[in-house]
Formats: sequence, structure tokens, C-alpha cells
Amino acid sequence: MKHPTILVPVVPLLALALSVGSTTAAAQSPQTPPATAPKELSPEQRRMKMLLDGIVLTTAQSAKIDSIQERYSKLMPMPPGNPADSAALAAVRSTQERQDAEVRALLTPDQQKAWDRNKNALTGHRGS
Repeated sequence: MKHPTILVPVVPLLALALSVGSTTAAAQSPQTPPATAPKELSPEQRRMKMLLDGIVLTTAQSAKIDSIQERYSKLMPMPPGNPADSAALAAVRSTQERQDAEVRALLTPDQQKAWDRNKNALTGHRGS
């Protein structure tokens, strides 16, 4: 009959050996992104997501907002991430304001209150 304390050190060593083996196998196999990998959001999409945070949209509202975003994404005066002068930044803000007004007009009065809170929080972070 074997002494039970002999098994105690073997179990952690076995677990370590298995984890090293699986790590090595994973490192050797090519990494493929999962089929359901989330699509990275553009800066404008992230901004809209923040503005709509906590607002439950109807299917119709969501479709109209998607259409508005698609249209305005083509109107942005400069690609995101490019350094800009103050005139270019003013043009971006003007375009955003027009888009925001269209989206806000689609919302119910209760949704507009949440939108306004989100917008105030968002613009508060920017310092405007």
C-alpha cells in the first residue's frame, strides 16, 4: 500500500505538465480569429454608442439611426486619426452636431432626456 502523501506532489506536477503541453500546442497552431469576433467600431460609431447608452431603441429607430450614421460617415470632413487644424475640427463638430440633431429627433421625449444626459457627459470629457 502506497503512502497517500506521495500523490500530493505528483498531482501538481501532472497539472503543470499538462498546462505546459497545451500551451506549447496552442503556440504551435496558427491563431485564427473566432467566427464571432466583434467588428472594431470606428470613432464615430463609438461616439454614437456612448450617446445611445441606456436607450432602448425600436427596430425602426435603430434602422433609421444606422442609415443616418452611414450617410454622415461619408460626409466627415477628415478621416479619423489625422491631425487637423482648428477649421477642420470645427467642420467635424458641425457635421457631428447635424447628425446628432437628426438622431435626437427620432427619439421619444424620455429617450431624448437620456440622450441629453449622455451628450453632456460626453462633451464634459472633451472639455467643450
